[in-house]
Amino acid sequence: MNGIEKITGQIQADAQAEVDQIAAQAKAQAEEILADYEARAEAQAKIIAEKGRQNAAHREERLVAVAGLEARKAALTAKQEMVDRAFDQAMETLCNLPEEEYVTLLAALAVKAAVTGRERVILSQKDRTRVGKAVVMTANDALAKAVAPKMPQDLTETRTGAFLEKVVNGASALLAGTGMLTLSEKTAPIQGGLLLADGDVEVNCSFEMLVRLARNDLAGQVAKLLFE
Repeated sequence: MNGIEKITGQIQADAQAEVDQIAAQAKAQAEEILADYEARAEAQAKIIAEKGRQNAAHREERLVAVAGLEARKAALTAKQEMVDRAFDQAMETLCNLPEEEYVTLLAALAVKAAVTGRERVILSQKDRTRVGKAVVMTANDALAKAVAPKMPQDLTETRTGAFLEKVVNGASALLAGTGMLTLSEKTAPIQGGLLLADGDVEVNCSFEMLVRLARNDLAGQVAKLLFE
């Protein structure tokens, strides 16, 4: 081998060595870059996964909270319906009392609501026909007794004494200007109870009004009794 070939071979060998070195460096850099990006990608994946878990947890919390709210609303609605049914049952019980008890109750309402004792008693159409006269008579008797002097019991137990008591009660009521309730020709669209009218003034003692007022005062206690 002559000198030129040796020089050429040496150049080629040096060039190859340099190429190999550059290739090795490039490979090392590529591997380093790849490892760096893989580490970044893994870190980013962990961040994304953690955010996903957090979002899922938050979503689960929201769903649980919404479900709890809906459950409470449903329970409250059910309780409200039960309270409504309790007061509806009270209304039905009042309207279906035995006739004697019903007359006594309506007469007591009229006596309690009467101011002058000369009001007109307004009932539903059914009650006016069925018990109207009895209610007015019973109420007037109670109003008369309230203003009459009390007679000895041993006297009132006799037939004569009972008659005398009625006379005294009637006279006392007449003097006091009370015990003169009258049954109105007018009727009211109510389920039960009565209205008392004096001129243009009406006092509402219907069962609807009484139950509504009682509900305002007693709904909490009824709910407590029902659900404890």
